[in-house]
Amino acid sequence: MSLLVVGLSHRSAPVSVLERASLAAETQAKLLQDTLAAEPAVEAAVLATCNRIELYADVDKFHAGVAELSTLLAQHSGVGLDELTPYLYVHYEDRAVHHLFSVACGLDSMVVGEGQILGQIKDALALGQELHTAGRLLNDLFQQALRVGKRAHSETGIDRAGQSLVTFGLEQLAAGADVADWARGKRALVIGAGSMSSLAAATLARTGVAEIVVANRTRARADRLVEILVQPGGTGVAARAVEMAAVCDELTRADVVVSCTGATGLVLTAEAVAEALGLDVGDAVETPAAAPAVPAPADIDRHAAWVENGSAGTVRQAVRRATVPAQGTGPVRLALLDLAMPRDIDGGTARLDGVRLVDIESLAEASADAPMAADVDQVRTIVSDEVAAFGAAQRAAHITPTVVALRTMAAGVVAGEIARLDGRLPDLDEKQRAEISQTVRRVVDKLLHAPTVRVKQLASEPGGAGYADALRELFDLDPQTVAAVSRADLNDPNRGRS
Repeated sequence: MSLLVVGLSHRSAPVSVLERASLAAETQAKLLQDTLAAEPAVEAAVLATCNRIELYADVDKFHAGVAELSTLLAQHSGVGLDELTPYLYVHYEDRAVHHLFSVACGLDSMVVGEGQILGQIKDALALGQELHTAGRLLNDLFQQALRVGKRAHSETGIDRAGQSLVTFGLEQLAAGADVADWARGKRALVIGAGSMSSLAAATLARTGVAEIVVANRTRARADRLVEILVQPGGTGVAARAVEMAAVCDELTRADVVVSCTGATGLVLTAEAVAEALGLDVGDAVETPAAAPAVPAPADIDRHAAWVENGSAGTVRQAVRRATVPAQGTGPVRLALLDLAMPRDIDGGTARLDGVRLVDIESLAEASADAPMAADVDQVRTIVSDEVAAFGAAQRAAHITPTVVALRTMAAGVVAGEIARLDGRLPDLDEKQRAEISQTVRRVVDKLLHAPTVRVKQLASEPGGAGYADALRELFDLDPQTVAAVSRADLNDPNRGRS
């Protein structure tokens, strides 16, 4: 296993950089295809969410892999490599496994313990499978990450340590008030009908809003979400779907707006919000402050250490202080929750009187000092145990083709000797021949049993990769036979399907 991950997240980069580096669905596909086309990667998967972009790959060269993956991320994100480099982190082999398992458990999320990341990991695996860029290693890794995440949520109280990003965002909009009391009787406009918007609509319905209006570029998806919201036995909320062209009209009636689309430009401008509220937009349009200059590390291999030493965190806090707009004054007439990356709602809306805006950037700021639950330590123990188990399983799997090839060779020897016996003793009846064949096979199986079991145990330990080579040398196994077993396992259509 030579697993490498290169990425950036809300922990290493300011939201303004994450926003510019966000990858559309078609860009993610192109990134995976280009990663496999370039050496030294033989497998690839991309995990892209609203607060992280990570490229996973099975590489045969560490230094070349870091350089290549970093360059590919820069090329496909549109952010220059020199600018992107200070915010990138690098994890390799067991550290990469530990990182993904921690992500799956919600330990690395903006809101600790949130469960949305599991669906996003599943989507990343599905894309790799669809494009055939995820092979044996990444299929095993992502499948195990999903299992570890589910185990953490079922065996610990990590759910108490955090909520979904939607719930956390609504709490920020409520500004300390009980969310149910704050939301009761309000009219909500949900823009988008994807997984995050659907979660937002369901959460709003549970909090007791009076009405939910869903607007989406594809009307059929908006209609489907409305059907789910109003189905019998549900929350009883009134809901209807509208075209995206009707959003400005709906703004005049809405009390709260949640937006999470895949648009590359703004969905709600400050001018549109001001017009809906009968305000003069004035100087509401936000002009983000320039990010402070950051010296790039001397060597790309030092990304992880550079980030851990706090340089990127210092820059991130500085950028946040410089770019988070001041909120408008007066009673809140319209509450806006922007969960999209890049942003859907103009940051300048926050300067309008009577408007409260919460977006990914302000959520990151609010969650920076959130208390950690005691259950987090238990989850970290689970992650450490699962990383060790995954490494052992991968090392053991590495020797399996060699063991299979050894047993195949032994079976061939037995078959050859039985055939030779038939030629020398042609008068043997079927019963005698079967008894002799079974006896020879039992002898061979008993001779091979202890060594093959022991070699699997030894190979699962750190540094055990050399046992496969030793086995091949001792028994003079044909390398092509071993490779054929590996290919058969890799091409199993049922392997790693989610």
